[in-house]
Amino acid sequence: MILFWPSCNIVPCNIQYLWCLHCGHIYRGRNESCSGPGSKACREKMRRDKLNDRFADLSSILEPGRPAKTDKTAILGDAIRVLNQLRAESQELKVANEKLQEDIKNLKTEKNELREEKGLLKADKERIEQQMKAMAIVPGGIVPPHPAAYQAGVNKFMAFPSYGGYPMWQYIPPAALDTSQDHVLRPPVA
Repeated sequence: MILFWPSCNIVPCNIQYLWCLHCGHIYRGRNESCSGPGSKACREKMRRDKLNDRFADLSSILEPGRPAKTDKTAILGDAIRVLNQLRAESQELKVANEKLQEDIKNLKTEKNELREEKGLLKADKERIEQQMKAMAIVPGGIVPPHPAAYQAGVNKFMAFPSYGGYPMWQYIPPAALDTSQDHVLRPPVA
């Protein structure tokens, strides 16, 4: 940039030079716009303008509600801070995502195990129902045995007519059938 004395009266002497009336010097004149798009100064000015525009865009992106900053070091500092925050958030989300994927895998395994268990329980239920039906139906060709054949159980339990003559003492647990302590626990009534 050319500096002139405040009292200098500049008169263009031709297209490329300026002449100062006060001191008599001749200066090479420059337009505000570049003399040609191919000149080095013009390319450098365009590059700086583009960089300044990019910094202004970056500043407005980093803090959308505030006016754009012009200090490039402050803009770069803000950009570094925001990038570090985003990187930390990304890492936290990655860890949370891995944990959720592991939870999904465990839940799928548990779901499959529950399906298998449900199938086994259904099969057991059907088997038990079939056994109950088989026990409830007395085959037509078989006559129930005479109660005298079960002399060991006759003294303990009487047969009920609704059970079809089958003694039920065989279904009672062995601890309830033990008669060795009956005289102590239940003395005879006179």
